[in-house]
Order: sequence, then C-alpha cells, then structure tokens
Amino acid sequence: MIKNALLINEGESRTASVLVVGDTISTVYTDESYSDIEGHVDEEIDATGKWLLPGVIDDQVHFREPGLTHKADIQSESMAAVAGGVTSYMEMPNTKPTTTTRDALDWKFYRASQTSFANYSFYIGATNDNVELLREIDYRHVCGVKVFMGSSTGQMLVDNPDSLTRIFAEVPALIATHCEKEEIIAANREQYLAKFGKDLPVLYHPLIRSAEACYASSSEAVELAQRYGARLHLLHLSTAKELSLLAEGPLEKKHITAEVCVHHLYFDDNDYATYGNLIKWNPAIKTTADRNALMEATVSGRIDVVATDHAPHLLTEKEGSCLEAASGGPLVQHSLQVMLEKSLQGAIPVETVVERMCHAPARLFGIERRGFIRPGYYADMVLVNPKKSYTVTPENNLTKCGWSPFMGHTFPVTIEMTLVNGVAAFRDGKINLSCRGKALQFTPRS
Repeated sequence: MIKNALLINEGESRTASVLVVGDTISTVYTDESYSDIEGHVDEEIDATGKWLLPGVIDDQVHFREPGLTHKADIQSESMAAVAGGVTSYMEMPNTKPTTTTRDALDWKFYRASQTSFANYSFYIGATNDNVELLREIDYRHVCGVKVFMGSSTGQMLVDNPDSLTRIFAEVPALIATHCEKEEIIAANREQYLAKFGKDLPVLYHPLIRSAEACYASSSEAVELAQRYGARLHLLHLSTAKELSLLAEGPLEKKHITAEVCVHHLYFDDNDYATYGNLIKWNPAIKTTADRNALMEATVSGRIDVVATDHAPHLLTEKEGSCLEAASGGPLVQHSLQVMLEKSLQGAIPVETVVERMCHAPARLFGIERRGFIRPGYYADMVLVNPKKSYTVTPENNLTKCGWSPFMGHTFPVTIEMTLVNGVAAFRDGKINLSCRGKALQFTPRS
C-alpha cells in the first residue's frame, strides 16, 4: 500500500492511496476507505508530500546490444532507466547486427527477458530489401517499424523510392521515422568544408544538419503517409517548421503523430559553447526559437510524446570536430527529472508531463495495461520527492558509458522509488538486482 500520495494521473492531481497485489494495481483509494485492510498488507509506504506517477514509457532508446556493448547494453541501460522512473522502453534496431531479420529480433527479446530491469519491446528495422518480412511480423508483440529517411545509418538508410512506397502502402504497423534529407546535408557539408576546412567546431552541426534538411524529409514522410493511409510517427522533431505538418486534437484520431526528445526541449544552440560535443545529436539541437516552439507544441498537444533518443557513446567517441564526434548521448536516467524541472519552472503543467511521457505512449502504441494508474493495470509507478534536490554525480550515474550532459547539475526533485510490475526495481538509490521486466503487448490500432 502506497498511502496519501499526490496522485498525478489522467489529467488530475489528487491525494490518493494505491493498493498493489502481485504485479497489478488492485485498488485506488481517494479517501480513508482503505482503513479496513490497514495492518493486513505486507508493506505500507507513507507517501505524504510525495508525487505518485505512472511509470514513464520511453518510445525511443538505443541500448547498443548486440555489437556495441563496450558503451552500453540492455542490462546497464535498463538499470539507468528504472533509476530515472522509466518502467518501459522501445529499443531501436541500429545495433550490430542490425535488427532487420527475424533472428536478430528474436535474439533481442530473449536477451531482454534475461537481463532487462524494465519492460521492453524492440522495433524491426526497415531496409531497401526486407519489405516482405515487415509485412509478416506479428505486431501484437513488436512495437513498430523503424525507417531511417536520413544519413549515417549504413544499410538501414531506406533511399529506394519503390521500397519506401511499399513500406508505407503495405506494412500493417506504426512506422517510426528518422527524418533528415541526405542530399541537403551533403551539400551543406561540402559548403562549410570548402569555406572553413575539416576542423569545424560543433556549432556548425545544426547548420549542416539544418532545419531545411529535417523539414524536407519529414514532409516527404507525411506525404507518403497521407497518400497510403499509413500510421506515421515522426521521431525527435527538432524544428519549429516541422510543426506545420502536425495537427492538434485527440491522439486516437491522429494517423500522423510526433515525438520530441528532452534535449530538444532543454538545450538550444547557445549551449554548444558550454557543452560542446556532449550535446551533439542527430537531428541537431537548433535555435532558441525552435526550442520554445517545440515546448509550446508539447503543451498544446500538437506534439504527442516526450522521449529521449537515449544513445550512449564513450567520451572518447565524442571527441573531435563536428564531422568526427559521435552523435548522441545518455538521457534515460534523467528524462523525467528534466521534465519535472521544466514543470516547476512553469514551462509545462505536471499533468501534461505525465500525459506526454506515460499516457500518450501507451495509447499511441496500444500498449496493454500500462501507462496509467488504474485498477487491473500492471503496477508500473514512480514515487517522486518534489522537495528533495538531486545532483548528478559519477557515483549515481548508472549508464555504462559513464557520463551525462547533466553531470554536476542539481535537479529540484528526486526519484525515490520505481515499481516495475509491482516490484521495487529502484528504491532509495539502490537497484533491486532480482527485478526483471516483461515484454510489452500491443493491441494494434486500425
């Protein structure tokens, strides 16, 4: 029994108590009617003054296993996830080997069943040559198809127009896209190389991977989705211009949805001077105006989901010019704290944070019995102390790559406990090493 918490759930904040039986939420009490079972539960937690939220569902992470485990793996990154209140994740296919075959997909599910602290699913990656496989996958057990409509992704760059058309026309699943136009990026790169040489600092990164490159690719994806009636999910939007491609309104009525990542809501191009390559991502962090527009769209509902694109690299891999340093960084452990900090600063209501990070991913993907604090749902919940600050240090940072762009930063809230399927996976700064997540199950939308 978690007693007397401020329950932030389904657009409301109210004092409530929650009874968990096994892996399931049994009852949500909004008064003292639980008194008849007090003393008969295995454990009572007094959560007075604390916030109780549904577990965060991150729809875009890169946990690097197999093939890149020198910097991350499913065990280490799911450990970081639960320490940050993330109870479920959907992992991307650009590993080694890529997750573009049935065998590679099955291997990931097996590996996660053995080592993941959080609940999990995995995207099947699209290539120019595997459309038949994408048509045959059982999407009750697989979250969706990942399509790279951009560069730097090797064999996973889908640049054959016929293949793209078939994916949007024939695949019966949510299509999640990375959208940057390679031709525009290549032209920008040559322009700046000719002017300034190869030792370009990171501030040129958003000029090379420009807003125009993002919009050209995103608009192409939207046009394909509209032409063929496909369900399209635009990942990690980074520009104000791309917002013109989206509509507001109920999530359930949308066939084109969008995600923004916490780094595009927190940083802008003025921060390159301080953080350098530590905040180099693809798509690039862009202007203050872009950041503000993305936050406004997140509040209004034009953007549907907030996630991380958690993509660990070693610090040595982040060195060099903007053409050499790896793009990406670790975020999954601190994403909820980032958004709660922004909420306490007045940028976004806390109820909207829960909507975009917990409810919306569950509804968008059709995840069964997760994303809400409701009787009969799995007991995936996060207990937050809003009056206890938390400083990120090397000792409490759990991602395998060993760093964070927030190292040394003090957040105004602390994640005190994370329940995964009714088990305290993280509590008072410690990981429960015996906890294991479950494979997510989906009810595909029509």
